[in-house]
Amino acid sequence: MDDSRETFGPKAFVTGFPIKHSRSPLIHGYWLKTLGLPGSYRAHEVAPDVFADFIDSLKDGSSGFVGGNVTIPHKELAFRLADRPDQLSQELGASNTLWLEEGVLHATNTDGRGFTANLDERHPGWDRHETAVVFGAGGASRAIIQAVRDRGFKEIHVVNRTVERARELADRFGPRVHAHPAGALAEVMNGAGLFINTTSLGMDGEAAPQLDFTALAANAVVTDIVYIPLKTPILAQAEEQGFSIVDGLGMLLHQAVPGFEKWFGKRPVVDAALRGLIVADMESH
Repeated sequence: MDDSRETFGPKAFVTGFPIKHSRSPLIHGYWLKTLGLPGSYRAHEVAPDVFADFIDSLKDGSSGFVGGNVTIPHKELAFRLADRPDQLSQELGASNTLWLEEGVLHATNTDGRGFTANLDERHPGWDRHETAVVFGAGGASRAIIQAVRDRGFKEIHVVNRTVERARELADRFGPRVHAHPAGALAEVMNGAGLFINTTSLGMDGEAAPQLDFTALAANAVVTDIVYIPLKTPILAQAEEQGFSIVDGLGMLLHQAVPGFEKWFGKRPVVDAALRGLIVADMESH
């Protein structure tokens, strides 16, 4: 995107600590350029001890930003400091997208929408199933459990090494969500139509445990929120065992859409060129 385009128009940000490796500026910069819109989107690193001050500057207009994305470790605090978090954020207790309307700071969480939109694009019909298995109960699993539940899945089994963390999620998201220790994984996979890895196992080429997916429904889908590498060890295992797989990159791309529309006024499209741009960037690092 040329510098002249950035001298006017709305300014948006992505903030975290650290933030320099974020690919969000590439995504939003691509959309600004292809849509021919004025504006800018920059990575803006903010340390935890001054995050509240940054939000104050956003609210009073002194930051110059119209809104932005929030990532680790600020999502929970962003939710608490927003003037008007939506229902999605309230249930999650975390926000990743902020925008100003008439001086009021609104907040939502688009991670779940990014997850479902990725599956809609890459494997339409994934939501015809009734039972899902969520592997892992960390922060990343919250929005995914919420989104899968809201799509109509009747049973969601959360499997985690520390079962207490899985129980916290079951308590948060209601009676359709069930908590299990790691030893129950094989049992709850029986007949399930969707398997989601929300752990970091296999990230950056690290080893992952061997999993037997054969108990899943014959037309089940296996997906991973990790996207480096694109085909994680868990996805490779599932594919070798004959199952359809969906990588996690599309979740990153699709979760960015609602924020861009709020800040810049046009709804962008996740296309093959954008995906190719991000894949090329991943391969160059």
